[in-house]
Amino acid sequence: MKKKILVVDDSALMRRIVCDIINGDERFLVEDTAVDGEDAIQKLSQKQYDAVVLDIVMPKLDGLGVLREINKRGIRAKVIMNSTLTKEGAQITMDALNEGAFEFVHKPRNVFDAQGEEYSVSFLNILDATARAAFPAVSQGALPAEEKKTPTFSRVSKGQPVVELPPVRRNPSTVKGKKIVAIASSTGGPKALIEVIPKLPAGLNAAVLVVQHMPAGFTASLADRLDSLSEVHVKEAAEGDVLEKGTVYLAKGGQHMKIKRVGAQYKIYYTDEPTREGVRPCANYMYETLRDSDFEEICCVVMTGMGADGTEGIKHLKAAKQVHVIAQSAETCAVYGMPRSIVNSNMADEVIPLTELYQSITKNVGVH
Repeated sequence: MKKKILVVDDSALMRRIVCDIINGDERFLVEDTAVDGEDAIQKLSQKQYDAVVLDIVMPKLDGLGVLREINKRGIRAKVIMNSTLTKEGAQITMDALNEGAFEFVHKPRNVFDAQGEEYSVSFLNILDATARAAFPAVSQGALPAEEKKTPTFSRVSKGQPVVELPPVRRNPSTVKGKKIVAIASSTGGPKALIEVIPKLPAGLNAAVLVVQHMPAGFTASLADRLDSLSEVHVKEAAEGDVLEKGTVYLAKGGQHMKIKRVGAQYKIYYTDEPTREGVRPCANYMYETLRDSDFEEICCVVMTGMGADGTEGIKHLKAAKQVHVIAQSAETCAVYGMPRSIVNSNMADEVIPLTELYQSITKNVGVH
């Protein structure tokens, strides 16, 4: 059965383009369209959809207003924001994720780009992940950022009760010496990172590298949001940054991040090489550049996301280095793709819920 989609956009041309992309895929059907936020709320109050594609800038009630109204009314909806690539647009997108949006796609600036393959492939991949994910059990409302919790997306089979899987912990790390943390996340990652990074202690005894699949222009806003909530310093990694303990380096969207030793220091560099696993930045690329480092152990954390990015990189890394691998558990993932690939490859030392990831990271690398 085709997944039913609601498309919300005040532009008739953009609605038509998005609807054509969706209806051109046999997995989906545009069940309804809405011309503004008020129209969207009316339709959402009457019917449930598998996913909602929501514009941000609209008359009467904008995208953020729609999300707040969804929370206020307790409407169950999985929303994808169709966001423009501007500094202001990126910040609003972060606000939208904080208000409960499931994911976002970069909305092209012109019709030509909107009709291109790059946009349609990325859009349909995110739409598929969103439509297949379970609904949050309860709408959480607009909580202050420091109080907001990531909704739990659970695996449900044929209407049966959710089966809570116990966390898995094996082969606890006993390695001493210099360590580094390397995190990979994708779909659902921005909200999940807000559950992890702000809880890390300021004295974390390691630098933290993060590859979050995002387009160029959005990672700076995510880094700023995380930094405002965190004891550790969080920044969008810049070319030539020297790795320092207690600092989180978020890979810049649209480029691959690599780590290179220069004298006694490790620095961050970028490359515009082609996409890998269909993404750029790619976690596999990051992991592989750590292969020749002199860290005594690398703590790899694989979080929510589509596909298998991270698996091959960690596999190559394990062949040369001491690696401790933590995978986010299925019942707390928005999309259980990347962690599942790690678990199925039998490389996970720990499989634990999102809310416990920061504890495992801290225990593994220590505090100075």
